[in-house]
Amino acid sequence: MSALQGTSILGSHRSAVGSEHFFAVDPASGDKLDPAFYAATVGDVEKAAQLAAAAFSTYGRSTGRERGNFLRKIAANLEAMSEELIERAHRETALPKPRLQGETARTCGQLRLFAQVAEEGSWVNARIDRAEPERKPAPKPDIRSMLRPLGPVAVFGASNFPLAFSVAGGDTAAAFAAGNPVIVKAHPAHPGTSELAGGAIATSVRECGLPEGLFSLLFDGGTKVGVALVTHPLVKAVGFTGSRAAGRALMDLTSSRPEPIPFFAEMSSTNPVFILPGALRERSDAIASGLHSSFTLGAGQFCTKPGMVFVERGDTSKGFQQKLRELVNGQAGYHLLTAGIRSSYRSGITTRKNNADIKSVTLAPEPTAESTQSVGAALFEIEADAFLKNHGFEAEIFGPTTLIVETSHPEQMLRIAHRLEGHLTATVHGTEKDLRQFADLIAVLETKVGRLIFNGFPTGVEVTHAMVHGGPYPATSDGRSTSVGSQAIFRFCRPVCYQGFPNDALPEELKDQNPLGIWRMIDGRMTREANVAELATRAS
Repeated sequence: MSALQGTSILGSHRSAVGSEHFFAVDPASGDKLDPAFYAATVGDVEKAAQLAAAAFSTYGRSTGRERGNFLRKIAANLEAMSEELIERAHRETALPKPRLQGETARTCGQLRLFAQVAEEGSWVNARIDRAEPERKPAPKPDIRSMLRPLGPVAVFGASNFPLAFSVAGGDTAAAFAAGNPVIVKAHPAHPGTSELAGGAIATSVRECGLPEGLFSLLFDGGTKVGVALVTHPLVKAVGFTGSRAAGRALMDLTSSRPEPIPFFAEMSSTNPVFILPGALRERSDAIASGLHSSFTLGAGQFCTKPGMVFVERGDTSKGFQQKLRELVNGQAGYHLLTAGIRSSYRSGITTRKNNADIKSVTLAPEPTAESTQSVGAALFEIEADAFLKNHGFEAEIFGPTTLIVETSHPEQMLRIAHRLEGHLTATVHGTEKDLRQFADLIAVLETKVGRLIFNGFPTGVEVTHAMVHGGPYPATSDGRSTSVGSQAIFRFCRPVCYQGFPNDALPEELKDQNPLGIWRMIDGRMTREANVAELATRAS
């Protein structure tokens, strides 16, 4: 395995060893893992920001081909070290190696997806409105616009995805593809994994001959570095995946800066599941099995975990609930990622268990070893009237648990849907007849989430062009964006208009000849036509 240094990466250099340090912890044993990781200083943040700003002046004008080559190089370098990357991630997270192998493939796949987007180039949304010098009462000027990168982007690694939502994850890939330098604040739960991935990116920067400040990686076991990063005047946008409390605090900091900046946070979601009568009659046991697998997947530490399930009370629902109880009771314990997550989980379970409105509790046996971060799964059941009286039941409990809510009639499901806050996903199990009968429910859920799932489960997010991994607040800070899929590139850019410029002074994407061959809107029509002047001649 590559020797880990435990120091932040500042462009092509390493930070000095300071006094503040922390260790990764093996969740399965509770043992500290070498080496020590040294917290970056405010001076390191300043250095990283200055390097990034200098890199932006060059990289912000790079071609799609150059960015695509860079992203592919990162993917290749990660794959070349995949064995040691997965081994370290396994030790720091206790996540199964097959899961981490899949996550490595996903990370490299999304890097290559953004490489394709950058190389093809049409994402810039180039628009050309040709001049009309003879127009009365006033001539119309030539106006052209396209999306341009923002500048240095700060990215916060997530605890639950040490690769796909971390140093080389989706936010980093999208920011690079759009033409922005990136400064990553590594998550302290998996610093060794972060250093390995950060080293792969830094090597890629060097091998591609790009400016050194294009990438930096900062360590910190607390909040000091993160606060300094999001408030630094040279940082122009932030991508964050984590808790609602931390996301809200950073959101407030970015909005209170002298120059507020875009803040894209994925924070908290309980991902409601609605099981409609027809589906319950046809495949009750199959839905129960799939639901159990989904809310315990990754020890229930997925942002898309189904944390509340709505089912109409009746004879069929009794069998469904009994099946779930049996599955929970028959499952072994799970390792949570950090001691803090375990503490929060146990606190949430205790609070819910002691709530007088909870009518049924199923708790799997919990491992007793205090040196580990193991917990048991938990299933709670409640009636809809009690759920509607207490907004607290909608809160996320991060870990292997879910809440069954029994409704007494279809209108109650609709009332609950209207009351829901923003979530990443909503799932509906039903038949075609159910969909017709509950059409109003679907219409309401569309306003509450970023992704609607029919006859499936929300865990497992495909990285595609059409994917939306977002949703209204508090699931995210900005429900107009996605953190997964190629549309994430639009987080880190802004439209710029060029009026009256000579052709030679325009960006390649806006020149008459369309040298890049991209899709453009010319006078309101999408086309790949090669020459604006030829179009004008034909039109006349």
